[in-house]
Amino acid sequence: MAPSPPVVLTIAGFDPSSGAGVTADVKTIAAHGCYGVACITALTVQSTAGVRRTGAVSPELIADTLRELGADLEISAVHIGMLGSGKVARAVADFLKEAGRPNIVVDPIIKSSSGHDLIDPAGLRVLVERLLPLATVITPNIDEAAALTGLAVTNLEQMRVAAARLHEMGAASVVITGGHLEKAIDLLSFTSQRGAEQEVFKSDRLRSNSTHGTGCAFSSAMACHLARGRGLPEAVLLAKAYVAAAISNAYPLGQGVGPVHHLYRMHQQRRVVINDA
Repeated sequence: MAPSPPVVLTIAGFDPSSGAGVTADVKTIAAHGCYGVACITALTVQSTAGVRRTGAVSPELIADTLRELGADLEISAVHIGMLGSGKVARAVADFLKEAGRPNIVVDPIIKSSSGHDLIDPAGLRVLVERLLPLATVITPNIDEAAALTGLAVTNLEQMRVAAARLHEMGAASVVITGGHLEKAIDLLSFTSQRGAEQEVFKSDRLRSNSTHGTGCAFSSAMACHLARGRGLPEAVLLAKAYVAAAISNAYPLGQGVGPVHHLYRMHQQRRVVINDA
């Protein structure tokens, strides 16, 4: 019998187009050789053209789902995406605090790329006050980092200042992703035995219309690498490479911004080596 893979729990919304949300997370988790389980926080009406409507799942149902999964499975990492409301955020925070789960990756989703609010003011307060201190690492993009800190975040130096502010707010480790910048710069800021450290990861920005769900893919990939025991710098590097490849291998879908190709590795031709006798 094959050994069981690490189990990664994703707590996020449902995107019917499967570019983001729990279905995209589970694809990403599978692509990294882990087993994905999910708790849906909200339903959305959306397509590649954008988010049209959202509806929160009952916090009682979420609490029961998390309790059931936690009692049944050894969860190696938790990924948190869209929360939607304060009641949902509190149910998630209660579960994490009570269970003491390892490797918690919080992707602080505040707005969709089309501008639709994906968390209410009460939920944002719970995110800041309760979830940030529980997280192993948070992965805001530059817009989310600006919303969380109230600071302008448009370049590397401002990313450094925002990361310091997020540490003051209770975040142990921070990855601010700058895929929207002219140069795709990600900043990792964390505390080690040597004190506060920061690492910068740079790459060329990919010109593509298939970028829906990049934040979800990045943060879910981070959770997988942490579940496999990798350190934060390596996890960032590998997650960033995965997202770049998922964009590069994407195919056009829909009439708006298409999804990345989460399972591109399944379609890559395998090299067959024949040894002559």
